[in-house]
Amino acid sequence: MALFRENGLNALMDSQAPLIAIVDDEVSICRALLRLLRVANYRAESFNSPILFLESLAEHVPDCVVLDLQMPAMTGVELQEHLLRLDDPPPVIIITAHDEPKTRERCLALGAVRYLRKPIEGEILMGSIEEAVRAKRGGAPGSNHGELVDRT
Repeated sequence: MALFRENGLNALMDSQAPLIAIVDDEVSICRALLRLLRVANYRAESFNSPILFLESLAEHVPDCVVLDLQMPAMTGVELQEHLLRLDDPPPVIIITAHDEPKTRERCLALGAVRYLRKPIEGEILMGSIEEAVRAKRGGAPGSNHGELVDRT
C-alpha cells in the first residue's frame, strides 16, 4: 500500500477556517470526504496512514479528526490514545464499517464526540464536525457528546 497524504486546502480559503483531518486507509473515502469538506468551506487534509498523520502533528494540530478504526499499522483506538497525550487534543469523530460494542464503548470512553457507522450520511457527519469544532473553539458546548449514531 502506498502512503497517501492529500491536502484539500483551497488557496482562496480563509486561513481561519477550521482544519479537519481525515485518517482512513481507504483512499476513496479520504477523497470523498475531502470533497464534502471543501464544499462546506472547511480546510481539510487526509491521510491513509495513521503514522503519516502523527508526523503531521509536528506542523499543526487540526480542529477535528475524522478517524477510521480498522487500519494497518495502528488502529483508530491506538491513534485516539496518542492524541490524548497532546496538551490540547482535537475532538475525534470515529467512522467505522465494523461496529463492535466493546470498541464503541472504548472510543466513547476515550472522548470521541461521535461514533458513526459507514456508510455515513454527509449531513450527519457535517453536523458532527460543526458541533465538535464549535465546542473546541469555545462556542456553545455540544450537549450530545458521545452520542452513537446508529445507521442500521
